[in-house]
Amino acid sequence: MNISFKYQWTLILVLLTSLLFAQPRKSRVEVIVTPTDTDWTYNVGTQADFNVKVLMDGQLIPNVDIKYEYGLEKLDPIKEGNMKLKTGEGVIKGMKLDQPGFISCIASVEVDGETYWSRGTAGFDPGEIKPTVEDPKDFDTFWSEAKAELAEIPIDAELTLLPEECTSKTNVYHISLANINGSRYYGILTVPKKPGKYPALLNVPGAGIRRYNPDRRSEEGFITLSVGIHGIPVRMENIVYDNLRRGALSQYWTLNLDDKDKYYYKRVYLGCVRAVDYIFSMEEFDGENIAVNGGSQGGALSIVTAGLDSRIKYLAAFYPALCDLTGYLEGRTGGWPHMFSYWDKETKPNWINVAPYYDVVNFAKRVKVPGWYSWGYNDPTCPPTSMYAAYNVISAPKELNLFLETGHWRFPEQVELSNEWLYKMLRE
Repeated sequence: MNISFKYQWTLILVLLTSLLFAQPRKSRVEVIVTPTDTDWTYNVGTQADFNVKVLMDGQLIPNVDIKYEYGLEKLDPIKEGNMKLKTGEGVIKGMKLDQPGFISCIASVEVDGETYWSRGTAGFDPGEIKPTVEDPKDFDTFWSEAKAELAEIPIDAELTLLPEECTSKTNVYHISLANINGSRYYGILTVPKKPGKYPALLNVPGAGIRRYNPDRRSEEGFITLSVGIHGIPVRMENIVYDNLRRGALSQYWTLNLDDKDKYYYKRVYLGCVRAVDYIFSMEEFDGENIAVNGGSQGGALSIVTAGLDSRIKYLAAFYPALCDLTGYLEGRTGGWPHMFSYWDKETKPNWINVAPYYDVVNFAKRVKVPGWYSWGYNDPTCPPTSMYAAYNVISAPKELNLFLETGHWRFPEQVELSNEWLYKMLRE
């Protein structure tokens, strides 16, 4: 049985086509898998078992046959099996871990020719997970020189008013900023109309190529700047982004990964700094209170920006990507985009040397400002092992808000908590 690979990637594809990583659609038949401990967390050396239920129309299905497997996140299963649930629920006997980490259990059932499945994930002393990625000796020099290169380039901001997006309280602009190597950095800027000085929210994006809309949190009295990372305008027809996704920007996260000066994310990371440059140049900005926030790739960029730019005062990150990429080389999962899960050392020998300059772990070590973080245990895109590897090295004030059952999506309550925290910090 190999349901994990098939269904993990099915879930990922669904999530990538969902604009805001919304909650998965609920089915008539539900498979519910949860660790038996209420906080889903165990000590190293303790066995984690899993409760499983199968329901239709909210009622347990008696005498139902399930398949299951479990093992380390995103790796080959350690055990596979079959069970009959006489009452529609039962316990899958699990396993122990002898070091900090996570195991994931997937159970599936076939009803009327359709397959339904779910996962539950148990953590073992996750606060003790240590990163596998190395910290290059010249990391700070590399990025200091890169920022100095950027600083030599005038901001050259080009703003185009978007009247159809403006409201009674805010003006909305399509913005373009000069970046390294003659490139541009685009976004949507929203500015309160009422004269005054305002705090700012920099929104950094999740993975993908798409059109951008205004961040309506500006209605609460904030400057907001939502940036795209690909050096292309963010208000074109959707067909343009679809074609780029399938063509020139397909697998952009590995473009030039064999050269630390040309890797795709160098321009991206510096573009985030350039966005901060622009905000600090604005008359409407209060000159001090600025936060960066995002989810997935945006969670990664939030940590990166705070680690690179001391002007950032706060950060909020949902399920950050690009964390501890080299985990696969040490027998455990790594973070999105999982390039070391299929790395060919013979054809791409320099990937291992370049990746540490861009790994979120090494920026997390350099974060000095308060941060709000949130994720769940059931995330196959940004596995919790990878995220904890970054979170655990942050020495700045931090708070982790766990919503255990979530995968690569968030509840509305998470968004509300994040905004409450950001608003409080920026208005103090």
